[in-house]
Amino acid sequence: MSDQSPVRIGCASAFWGDSQTAAGQLVSHGRLDYLVFDYLAEITLSIMAGQRMRDESAGYARDFVEVAMAPNLAEIKRQGIRVVSNAGGINPLACRDALLAAAEKAGVELSVAVVNGDNLTNRQGELRELPVSALEGSEALPPFMVSVNAYLGAFPVAAALAEGADIVLTGRVTDSALVLGPLIHEFGWGREDHDLLAAGSLAGHLIECGTQCTGGNFTDWQQVPGYENMGFPIVEVSADGGFIVTKPEGTGGLVSPATVAEQLVYEIGDPQSYRLPDVICDFSQVALRQVGDHQVAVSGALGRAPGPDYKVAATYPDGFRCVALFMVGGIQAPAKGQRVAQAIVDKSESLLSQAGFAGFTETSIEVLGSEATYGPHARRDDSREVVVKIGVRHPEKRALVLFSREIAQAATAMAPGLTGYVGGRPIVHPLIRLVSFMLPKQHVPASVLIGEREFVLEPEPEPEGEVVPAPEPHEVLSPREAGEVEVPLIRLAHARSGDKGNHVNIGVIARQPDYLPWIAAALTSDAVGGYLAHLGPTTVHRWYLPGIHALNFLLENALAGGGVASLRMDPQGKAAAQMLLDMPVAIPAALAEWLNSEPETSS
Repeated sequence: MSDQSPVRIGCASAFWGDSQTAAGQLVSHGRLDYLVFDYLAEITLSIMAGQRMRDESAGYARDFVEVAMAPNLAEIKRQGIRVVSNAGGINPLACRDALLAAAEKAGVELSVAVVNGDNLTNRQGELRELPVSALEGSEALPPFMVSVNAYLGAFPVAAALAEGADIVLTGRVTDSALVLGPLIHEFGWGREDHDLLAAGSLAGHLIECGTQCTGGNFTDWQQVPGYENMGFPIVEVSADGGFIVTKPEGTGGLVSPATVAEQLVYEIGDPQSYRLPDVICDFSQVALRQVGDHQVAVSGALGRAPGPDYKVAATYPDGFRCVALFMVGGIQAPAKGQRVAQAIVDKSESLLSQAGFAGFTETSIEVLGSEATYGPHARRDDSREVVVKIGVRHPEKRALVLFSREIAQAATAMAPGLTGYVGGRPIVHPLIRLVSFMLPKQHVPASVLIGEREFVLEPEPEPEGEVVPAPEPHEVLSPREAGEVEVPLIRLAHARSGDKGNHVNIGVIARQPDYLPWIAAALTSDAVGGYLAHLGPTTVHRWYLPGIHALNFLLENALAGGGVASLRMDPQGKAAAQMLLDMPVAIPAALAEWLNSEPETSS
C-alpha cells in the first residue's frame, strides 16, 4: 500500500474506438500512478462474442494492445504506471497473450494479471435452473444468447494488484471498478467502508466516459476550447475519499463544476440508489467546488451495503435489420423525402407478400434535416436538403435483401432531387437485443490468473444485520413567485442524456441554485413525459439532487429497443437532453428581464 499520499488515475478510453492519442497524452503529461481504459458496453460484448465465434484468437479490444499500449509500453514501465482495463472483453487470455507479445517486442518486462469469472456464456443451461430475478428486456431468458456477462466489482481488481500485477485485464466489471480497484488496493479500503467505496465509485463514474467530464458533450459547447486536443480526465484521490477532477496541462477542454455535474448525472438513474456490486451509492448530496484552473473538488458521496446479487447483461439475436440512407434536394425536400420513403416501404411490403413472406416487423422513416427526431416540436418543413433514413426489421434475412435491392429504383421512378446513396446498397445485419437480470453472487465465482497461477477469490460474505433502507427522496422547494414569462430551459439549466438499456436518462442541472424551483415546477414527470411523448409511451421517474441543484429523469422504454436493436437515428437518447432544453419554463418577469440582459446561451 502507499504512504497515503493522493493517487492519480487517468482514463484513456470511454468506449471501443475512442481517440488513439489519449494514452500517449496521459502517459506523457498526466504524472499518473494508474492508467485505466474502459472499452465495454453490452453491445460491444456481443460484437466481441461474434468475432470469437469466427476466430478463437479474437474477442477483445485489439486497439488496446496495438494502438494504446504498444507505442507507450517503455514509458509506462519507466514511470511505474500501473494499468487496469476491461479490454479483455470476451477473451481476456488472448488479450493478455497479445499484450505480452507486444511487450517482448518492445523489450519490456511486465507482469499481467487476468480477472476471470464474469463470462457466463457457456453456462446458459445452468442459468435457466438458477434463481434469476428482475428480468428486464425479455419475458424469459432467450433460447440462445450471444453473450452473457456478470458485472463484477472492484475487489478482484484490487486482489490482482496485490499480487504485484503491472497490468490487470478484465472482462465485464462495472466501469467504475477500474478506478475503485486501485483505490481499494492503495488505501486498504474494506467491504464495510461504504462511504469510501461510494466516493471511489464516483471518481470512477466521473472519468469512465473520458472527455465527457472535461468539456465533451457540454451544453455550453461554445465555452470549451481545444476540441482538436481534448484533455483526458484525471482524478487525484485521497485516502479519505475526497478527490479532484482535472486534466493534463496544456490540453484542450474545460473542467468546471458544470462539466463535472453533467457527467455526474449521466446514466445513473436514482441518484440515491446507484447500485453497484460493491456498494449502493447515494450521490444526491455530492458537492462540486472549483479549486484551481481546471480543478474541481468533489465530496459528499455516501454509501450503504450492496445487495446479494450481480447484474447480468445478455445479448441475443432477434431477426434482422436494414437501414437505407439517401439525400433528397430541392424545394419541398421534406415532403418529397417522406413520400419516397413511404412508397419504398409500401412497394417492398408488396414484394414480400408476393414472395410468401410476412410483412416487416417494424419500420422507421426519419427525414433528417426537417427536425424529424423532434416530433411535434419540429420547426423546419422548408428545408431544401434532407437525408432520408428508412429502417426496417424482419425475422428473415432474405426478406430484407428484397428491400435492399429496391431502394435504388426510386432515383429514376420517384421524386426529383434524389441522390447520394450513403454506402451504396444497404447491408442486412442481425438485430441484437439486450436482456438483463440479477443473479445471486455465490453463483459467480471470480478468479485471478497471474503467470501460471490462478486463485479463486473468496465469495462475498452475506450482508449481516438489517438491510439499510434507501433514504427518503429529497423534496424540491416550490417557487416563491408565480411564473409570468416563458423562457427555454437552456437559459436556466445545463442538461445531458444517455441510455440505460431501453430507457432514456436525462439530467438537468440549474445554472443558479435559485432557478431550480421554477425548473422543477415546469419539469414534472408528467410534463417531461408529455413533451417527449414522440419517443413513445413512457413512465417517467424524477429525482432531486440538492448537492448540485439538479433533477434526474428516467424515461422507461423510450428508445424503441435501444442500442443496435433500435431503428432510430438516436438509439441511445444522446439528443434527448437537447430536445428538452427547448422546453418552456415559466419564470417571474423580473428574472426574465435580468436573463435577457445576459448573453444568451444556445444549444
